Amino acid sequence: MDTQAGERTDAAAAPALRATPTEDTLTRRFADFETLGAALDYAASGQRGLNFHDARGALARAYPFAELRDDALETARRLIASGIKPEDRIAVVAETSPEFAALFFGVIYAGAWPVPLPLPTSFGGRDSYIEQLRVQLASCDPVLLIYPPELAQMGADAATVAGVTGIDWSELATRAAPDVALPQANGDDIAYLQYSSGSTRFPHGVAITHHALLNNLAAHAYGMQLIEGDRCISWLPWYHDMGLVGCFLSPVANQVSTDYLKTEDFARRPLAWLDMISRNPGTSISYSPTFGYDICARRMSSQTKASERFDLARWRLAGNGADMIRPDVMQSFVDAFADAGFKASAFLPSYGLAEATLAVSIMPPAEGIRVELVEETQLSGVAAGEDRPQRYRAIVNCGKPVRDMKIEIREEDGTPLPERAIGKLWCSGPSVMVGYFRDQASTDACLVDGWLDTGDMGYLSDGYVYIVGRAKDMIIINGRNHWPQDIEWAVEQLPGFKAGDIAAFAITTPGGEETPAVLVQCRSSDDAERVRLREEIRERVRSVTGMNCVIELIPPRTLPRTSSGKLSRAKARNLYLNGDIKPYDLAA
Repeated sequence: MDTQAGERTDAAAAPALRATPTEDTLTRRFADFETLGAALDYAASGQRGLNFHDARGALARAYPFAELRDDALETARRLIASGIKPEDRIAVVAETSPEFAALFFGVIYAGAWPVPLPLPTSFGGRDSYIEQLRVQLASCDPVLLIYPPELAQMGADAATVAGVTGIDWSELATRAAPDVALPQANGDDIAYLQYSSGSTRFPHGVAITHHALLNNLAAHAYGMQLIEGDRCISWLPWYHDMGLVGCFLSPVANQVSTDYLKTEDFARRPLAWLDMISRNPGTSISYSPTFGYDICARRMSSQTKASERFDLARWRLAGNGADMIRPDVMQSFVDAFADAGFKASAFLPSYGLAEATLAVSIMPPAEGIRVELVEETQLSGVAAGEDRPQRYRAIVNCGKPVRDMKIEIREEDGTPLPERAIGKLWCSGPSVMVGYFRDQASTDACLVDGWLDTGDMGYLSDGYVYIVGRAKDMIIINGRNHWPQDIEWAVEQLPGFKAGDIAAFAITTPGGEETPAVLVQCRSSDDAERVRLREEIRERVRSVTGMNCVIELIPPRTLPRTSSGKLSRAKARNLYLNGDIKPYDLAA
């Protein structure tokens, strides 16, 4: 294939759209800038840029970095003329679009802090989305909420409920942009706030400086061994750290042309992602959580040979992150697309989190997925009984610490552990967050002497990082974060239940898939009523989270407590898996 990625080849396309080039005469710099604005200034002196595609993967808009910079500077002047000052927070609904890109950098140039907020999901409805925005707006305390025109009504309602000025970005574009002086940022200034994609009731705004961001973006380039012919292709949402930092800000700071498919378009037509990769004549870099590879492999199972539609031989780095990596899914993807040229060695497992800006570890390119088998009792903390057969789980190698990042595995009391001992993963480096915005207690709980408690469990082996699970309560399904408190709260709203009756946590199915489980203390002794309650709970949780959960009703006073009387989810999970918490035996 000799067309540029995303370029229309049909004669009816007049004039033909042309994507920004993969290669450029501009000398590439690996994010070695003082600020993010300076990174865009440099990228704008070349020919590369961002390219936005329609639902079928056809190029809809080429957006060179030079044009992005011009629009961002004009946006900055509009914001300043509207009274925006340095360190003001500007919340922006993060649609994958040229408008959001210009707004994000416009806020940066104005010296304020952009706060990307999520788009509505396909479940939960209008009221749930407005409530999510309200809580996050209350946390970041912005002076302005900006949203796309198609969300004007919901955006305006959320702004009203939160007591924030709301405006759609098409209206902002009509405002005057007088020639005003722009503030000069320095590397220690906050660049932006990043929120977890999942929490509706317990938001944490991660504060990231320019220095932290650019250090992590440089680590991407060095860790992936970026080459001139690389081009990024992405469908990841820009309100999530992997989409925002890894597939939007990193391409700017490392001068990489990138092709975008909107997340909702990927959900409808996932194979359009692979079509875009196939059309790239250079080498491709593209990331996805495990479920993205899973859905593509499943879609191919009923279709013709992959080689008849795709050419994946030049997919150099197939990144995998954002949730637990399942080797069985990765193998299914290889099986489905090997005849289209996909190589298993292209897989690039990685580990990261927003509190470290993004990347903590990356697999060296071409090493692919490597696994180690670990006995299940070592992972859960459940003592092995004589009548319990040994079970092993495949743990994926997530690579080596990125440049400038240090990793330690520690006991609960903070004592460092030796190689191959499982414990809590701590990391330290220039890209670790300053803290959570206006939440010193939560900051102090995870940042100690410059070291970040990631809340994840893992071990080190020969310099490689293996992640075995989460010590923190976060449940991550299909790349989306869910706080157990949100699920528990949803059940608490039903008649007859109260705080402390419910424990939500993630479990691993025999097939290796992670799924949420919800234990609910039930006082009814009638089997028919128990079955009715279980279905009511199942529907309630599905309406709030969009997930199908394992719902188990258990006797009263069954859930374990800490010494201070708080619910212990970790202990509840272990007791449930160990068989010491016995659910009522109900008909399916």
